[in-house]
Amino acid sequence: MPVKLSKEEEEPDFKPGKLKYLMSDHEFLASLLIFLTLLILVIILFYHVPEKISIQTCGDGSFYNSCSITKPYYCNNNGNLIEKASICGCSSGEESKGDLCINTIFQTKPKTITLNYILDGKENWINFVAYGGMSSYLSTLSQVISYSGNETPLLSDFIFNKIDQQDQRQLLLPLVIEIENITNNKTDQARIAISLVQNIPYGASNKTASFFGTPVNYSRYPYQVLYDDRGICGEKSELLSLLLRDLGYGTVVFNFPQENHEAVGIKCPVKDSYNKTGYCFVETTGPAIISDSSLQYAGGLTLNSQPEITLVSTGYSLPPNLQEYQDAKTMAAITEGNFVLFRNSKFNSLVKKYGLINEYQIA
Repeated sequence: MPVKLSKEEEEPDFKPGKLKYLMSDHEFLASLLIFLTLLILVIILFYHVPEKISIQTCGDGSFYNSCSITKPYYCNNNGNLIEKASICGCSSGEESKGDLCINTIFQTKPKTITLNYILDGKENWINFVAYGGMSSYLSTLSQVISYSGNETPLLSDFIFNKIDQQDQRQLLLPLVIEIENITNNKTDQARIAISLVQNIPYGASNKTASFFGTPVNYSRYPYQVLYDDRGICGEKSELLSLLLRDLGYGTVVFNFPQENHEAVGIKCPVKDSYNKTGYCFVETTGPAIISDSSLQYAGGLTLNSQPEITLVSTGYSLPPNLQEYQDAKTMAAITEGNFVLFRNSKFNSLVKKYGLINEYQIA
């Protein structure tokens, strides 16, 4: 017998309440699928991201509780390099006295000099013991280089003749260690070394040397720049290139014959470097911003000639996006008279941040 359906059974029930319930089911399933997908991704990332391990080293890269490659220094468990000759020994020509290494010939007539530097806008200093015995010894060394046949004298020969002098290097290494003990950050180590040399007073030596019987101005060795606490551009550039080399950086010397000036280049990203050389310009005669080559020198002189470049060392590079790169561009725009928003306040801020001076010396 036929069964008659009621009106409710004949027509689908699409009442608003029922439709809302069906849509909520779909949303729940979609949300559940998204949640499970995200959970799986988190699990995958958790098990595949390498664990970051903090390696305990001193500023020169030596591991805690081990000898540095620089004798007699020992990396203790506080992250400081200390003299420990009783464990690490001394270099050739030195004698151990307890944990110290002494060169009885050169380490005489000591004096403490204060080397000022600016880091992150804050002034600080290093007290360094320099020895008159080493300075006197270096003044006895001939700076004449003999060539034979058709050999051409090169500026690089005279640079390396001074910065590769090994006796002075042994007494300069304590300064490198002092810088490495201040911070493990390699970029800050470079900043300290650069600022330290820039803040050594400018001044020529009152000595003369004989060049085939003709008196010429005496050119100091890097160690003598420290001992005398003064130097001209070439002398200070050689000191800085030596310090940066021992800190592990790629370094060059820029020589501008036309302007009679020398400066340092430190390895950096090509886009920020001087003339796309891969080395950022560093002035040494006075405080200046790393990579700023728009400086004005005594008499309004600027560097316009193409420099001779001497490669001193390969090694570390300054990283990209350093604040100095942009600060140098801002300072260049200001000194060149271009429009800079809040010009005066930015200029004063940069002067204070880097301890800048108004005029540089050429020599």
